[in-house]
Amino acid sequence: MSFAGVSVIAGSGGRLPRLSAESDMIYSGSSAASRGSCYYHLLVVEGYSRIKDLPNGGTIMGRTFKAGGYQWVLRFHPNGYAPEDVGSISVYLVLDQDVARPVKVHLQFSLVDEVSKQDQAFIRAIKACDFSGSGSTWGRSCFIKGEDLEKSDHLKDDCFTIRCDFIIAEAAAAAPLVKVPSSNISEHLSHLLVTEVGADVTFEVGHEMFAAHRCVLASRSAVFMAQLFGPMKEGTTAAAIQIQDMEPDIFKALLGFIYTDLMPEMEAEREAEVEEGGADEVTWLRHLLAAADRFDLQRLKSMCEERLLEHIDLSSVSAILAVAAQLQCCGLKEACLEFLKVQSAADLGQVMATSDWEHIGATDHSVLNQLIAKLASKV
Repeated sequence: MSFAGVSVIAGSGGRLPRLSAESDMIYSGSSAASRGSCYYHLLVVEGYSRIKDLPNGGTIMGRTFKAGGYQWVLRFHPNGYAPEDVGSISVYLVLDQDVARPVKVHLQFSLVDEVSKQDQAFIRAIKACDFSGSGSTWGRSCFIKGEDLEKSDHLKDDCFTIRCDFIIAEAAAAAPLVKVPSSNISEHLSHLLVTEVGADVTFEVGHEMFAAHRCVLASRSAVFMAQLFGPMKEGTTAAAIQIQDMEPDIFKALLGFIYTDLMPEMEAEREAEVEEGGADEVTWLRHLLAAADRFDLQRLKSMCEERLLEHIDLSSVSAILAVAAQLQCCGLKEACLEFLKVQSAADLGQVMATSDWEHIGATDHSVLNQLIAKLASKV
């Protein structure tokens, strides 16, 4: 919620106050109040005992405040607005300007310490009301009975605070004269990669060649920066840079991420080979994770970890755990260990019979110790 100011109302001896700069102060809040669609305004009532006996219908207005590009004001009736509301407090939100078409608003009044009523999800569930023009009003004719307020903890030192939360569901203003398009830089960079326009470096991976732009690669990866522009820079001649120990489709996916910042998808050719249970996708993700680590692409590395979390099962957990331990993927490793912790002895035996588990046992004893500690905690 964006803060939209405070109105302070001070009682004045039992007669309708004429609000002055000293007795009714409005703070417009930060610039956040003009952005977004969720706002709240506080109405602080000081000296309630001096205004509670105002005649029914007596009105105290706060000063106007801005929210969502519109001017608003709170209207307060200490002894109710209508005859049937005598003895109750009435409070309303008022639109203080003309508009071209109705403004739809979800609206909620609460006492400032009633936190559960101020949740955005709770307010959005309230039916939206229309503010159709200057003076349009919505609110609570019987917000709280005066006698109930006086018996409650909400009244402290003859003061209490009403909070008005509102969410502007539909803007009334006409379409803006200038609309800023969404960012499409990734589309343009992807087009450069596909068309190879201006490409100035070539990589050979397996038996496939990939053309790319050294400045793009260097700007995204410290490893490529050192490789292409460091003291031992490569690719300054027509010869292609050799990428060893990596499959062509993995390098292609890596380049796709570098140019678009999006999680790559497995190519259709490999998808057609996916075995039941998605084992091949796990292999692809593991290799892409290793490539991301190799070229210091931390965002891609985290994306691969997140996707691998979805594939943890008895058939894949040892392979995923092995790569997580090797590449220091702490969250992914923890998820694998938690999965193993709840398995039966028979299922654990099945996992430990795999070659990946043998590799873990031979190369990383800390993983075994962590698993033992988790299993011990079950006892």
